[in-house]
Amino acid sequence: MKRLRALPVLLWLLGLALCASVALRAHYTADMSAFLPRSPTPAQQLLVDQLTEGVLSRLLLVGIEGSTPAARAELSRGLAKRLEDGGLFLSVRNGDAATLARDRELLFTHRYLLSPSVRPERFTPEGLHAAIGESINLLASPMGMMLKGLLGRDPTGELVELIGSLDTSGSPASENGVWVSRDGQRAILMLQTRASGSDTDAQALAIARIRSEFAALSSDAKLSDARMLVSGAAVFAVNSRAAIESEAVRLSTLGTTAVILLLLLIYRSFTAVFLGLLPVASGALAGIAAVALGFGNVHGLTIGFGTTLIGEAVDYSIYYFVQSDDDEDGGWMKRFWPTIRLGVLTSIFGFASLLFSGFPGLAQLGLYSIAGLITAAMVTRFVLPHLRPARLRIHDIAPIGRALAGFWAWLSRLRLVVPVLGLAAAFILFANKDHVWSASLSGLSPVSAADQALDQSLRADLGAPNLRYLVVLKAANREAALERAESVGERLKALVADGVLSGFESPARFLPSTATQQARRNALPERDTLARNLQTALADLPLRADRLNAFLDDVDTARSQPLLTPETLRGSTLALAVDSLLLERPQGWTVLIPLRTPEGDAPFQSARVEAALSGSDALFVDIFGESNNLYRTYLDEAILLSLAGILAIIVLMGVVLREPMRLLRVMVPVVTAELIVMAGLVATGHTLTLLHLVGMLLIVAVGTNYALFFNQADRNPGDDPRTLASLLLANLATVIGFGILAFSPVPVLQAIGITVGPGAVLTLVLSAMLARRISR
Repeated sequence: MKRLRALPVLLWLLGLALCASVALRAHYTADMSAFLPRSPTPAQQLLVDQLTEGVLSRLLLVGIEGSTPAARAELSRGLAKRLEDGGLFLSVRNGDAATLARDRELLFTHRYLLSPSVRPERFTPEGLHAAIGESINLLASPMGMMLKGLLGRDPTGELVELIGSLDTSGSPASENGVWVSRDGQRAILMLQTRASGSDTDAQALAIARIRSEFAALSSDAKLSDARMLVSGAAVFAVNSRAAIESEAVRLSTLGTTAVILLLLLIYRSFTAVFLGLLPVASGALAGIAAVALGFGNVHGLTIGFGTTLIGEAVDYSIYYFVQSDDDEDGGWMKRFWPTIRLGVLTSIFGFASLLFSGFPGLAQLGLYSIAGLITAAMVTRFVLPHLRPARLRIHDIAPIGRALAGFWAWLSRLRLVVPVLGLAAAFILFANKDHVWSASLSGLSPVSAADQALDQSLRADLGAPNLRYLVVLKAANREAALERAESVGERLKALVADGVLSGFESPARFLPSTATQQARRNALPERDTLARNLQTALADLPLRADRLNAFLDDVDTARSQPLLTPETLRGSTLALAVDSLLLERPQGWTVLIPLRTPEGDAPFQSARVEAALSGSDALFVDIFGESNNLYRTYLDEAILLSLAGILAIIVLMGVVLREPMRLLRVMVPVVTAELIVMAGLVATGHTLTLLHLVGMLLIVAVGTNYALFFNQADRNPGDDPRTLASLLLANLATVIGFGILAFSPVPVLQAIGITVGPGAVLTLVLSAMLARRISR
């Protein structure tokens, strides 16, 4: 018999060991792409790719402030040189003269393969006459000094043509040979990490390397007044993970401490407090292990969610210690466990709906809650009775229950207030129906306003383009992708000519397709033919043919010049542009073509772009609009799943309770409390997010327990002071556990706190108002 009694404890210890082993080996992440869809549309897939693997997710922006302009420039050069070693970065750019010279030399050397003007007619007598005449006219322009030295080798102005095709309007300013901000008070660097944006650990290592190298440089140069700023998607991910992890530890510590102090005050027994926290700890550990096994990683928000488990899971042990007599565990199991079990089942039914979400982050929260609550309940039911010492005594809190009995009787006279409150809350929500839910995913982001402002400032300094509008192409291989980019580019040029676009970027501009390069190379005439045409073209121009022998040599060399490849561009700024816009994926190659919109307040003519792309299989994407569509899809799905969960709870209650009026007395307090909380948040200026919705499910989870106790079929709760006292104590623990989250600076955790804390109090009070009256 003793062996049978020890079996639950042994199984519990074994389970704890297994869960701890899984939790210690789990991969933890703060990547917000977990809240992106599992099966996205093509446009949504683009968002997912950019957030996880895209170049934008690997781009880091660095600003150096303080000290003198010359010192900042020296720090910029030194930092760039150090970061190029070590293999953490694919590219480090700071606009230094050497890099610009290499880029210009690359453009000049391959100008006949890159210039879109290179066609057979370009080198006829008429074409040469027009091109050389234009170059001569440009000598009087501000570019004259540069062109004068190039005229002998590039009289047709292919380099000028190339530079003119580039978007230099947003290029960063330069001072002391490096990039600087518009006001000259900051040196700027742009880095691309080798690791993908989803590898937060590697990104953290790269950021730490930047900071350590700058600290060493500034220390060696004795520039104590110099400081560095770092921003980018990777910085947001690393800082978010650190913030969430620190908040999880801080809030868990505060919540646990507060609950322990409350239980010590009530129980007056360290043993009872220790035993009462075992279900909570077991549930949190089981939840982490379940998520790690089910999803392969554990999101930081899921860990933060563990704090909320304190608020509900501790209720089970409170009910056990307060409601059971010293030697009547069997009586407690018979009288109270069925009610608690039904409350656990309602929680499971509610959170089970989240498992069907197409968003992994939401499904993680559902699995964590289910595993944690089941474990906490099972430990309370099967383990605590065997761990409880035979002579364990807790302070008698029945007097608190007897004092509450009068208050409960008074509340029951106010039951008509419940429908009034529900209707008033529904009216507030209806009156503000257009402002109830947040319309942006930003409500889920823990990135601070200061970090966002810094990122915008650095991007403005670099003249980074607005990537709201993109054209996306798919192809089986790189060559086909470049050919499609060239074809779509011809359509977009027509829109530029019409003023619909101010320009666009394409990888084919810096890496033309093989067919295009061969066509341009074939357009170059033989030396003798070019010399004759040149002699004719210069007949009435102030330039002698013998001054253009270098031009003849360069064209002759270009006729047999190897074609451009990605390896040819490696190490240049052009390679960064190509890598940013030409992406290799497991399914093939993707081309991104960012569109530049005209300046001014006129609305962008997206319909014209879509019409121009018709029949090309190119996808036009409005990133901002698509993110809003994604969020609406997310929100609609979550609301439907939550309603399905509540419906499942109602069906479960109806099957078990079998009394329509009793079902109403259980569900009406919970639903009314949710309406009041939502109306209160909206009335105080909050817009609700997905995590508020999760909070609503938690209100259902904790609230049904209170309502079930107040509406037991066989007795009046006012006749049992220990039941009333346990409900008050459980409610206080819940409010403490969840209420602490309301003070978190992390928006998603704060959302749960300000939802569940008030909701728990309301469900208790409303349940008391509608409690079943049983004749004594």
